[in-house]
Amino acid sequence: MLSYTEENYLKALFHLTYEIEHANEAGTNQLASYMGVKPATATDMLRKLKEKGLIDYEKYGKITLSDDGKSHALEVLRKHRLWETFLFQKLDFTWDEVHEVAEQLEHIHSPKLIDKLDKFLGFPEYDPHGDAIPDAQGNLKPSFRRSLAEVEPGDQCKMVAVRDNTVAFLQYVSQLNLKINTPIKVLSRQSYDGTIEILIDNQLNTVSQKFAENIMIV
Repeated sequence: MLSYTEENYLKALFHLTYEIEHANEAGTNQLASYMGVKPATATDMLRKLKEKGLIDYEKYGKITLSDDGKSHALEVLRKHRLWETFLFQKLDFTWDEVHEVAEQLEHIHSPKLIDKLDKFLGFPEYDPHGDAIPDAQGNLKPSFRRSLAEVEPGDQCKMVAVRDNTVAFLQYVSQLNLKINTPIKVLSRQSYDGTIEILIDNQLNTVSQKFAENIMIV
């Protein structure tokens, strides 16, 4: 059985290598920054994960998940996103509140509980933030999303996910009355700094390029 910290590192590695960069590998400094620790701390954990056959890694080199490591990461991710969905749908948590609680619940080691939770929720494919939930076999639905920053002025789209799950960002999104599947029309973009004007429910809003890069649309 893996420790909570080991599970968190595997989940982070999957997120960095498959969901963000799609490069199948990550660097030590990148991982340390994501985890909020010093590179030396991350290196110590990487050594332990390598000894357990969960990653392929050489000092100062890139990190890749082994098949076993990827399987463990997907299991933790599945539990995390199912718990987020349960908290949001059944207990009326807001989408900016669910992550912290799910971080604790994801470490419960009971496959039967998680399978029953999945069935109870109707086998959801996406969590409250629009992230795909792995099924019991570890399969993830393919993503064809792009960011709002890529949309041309005059085009319409709809928000299907957020890339940034921090409380501050989610609260900001909510203040703009943006939810999953909300339609958005891009009116203009400033070439100087990427600032764009968008229309949400006939309400004009001006948002930064950084904001737009963290809104995923189709």
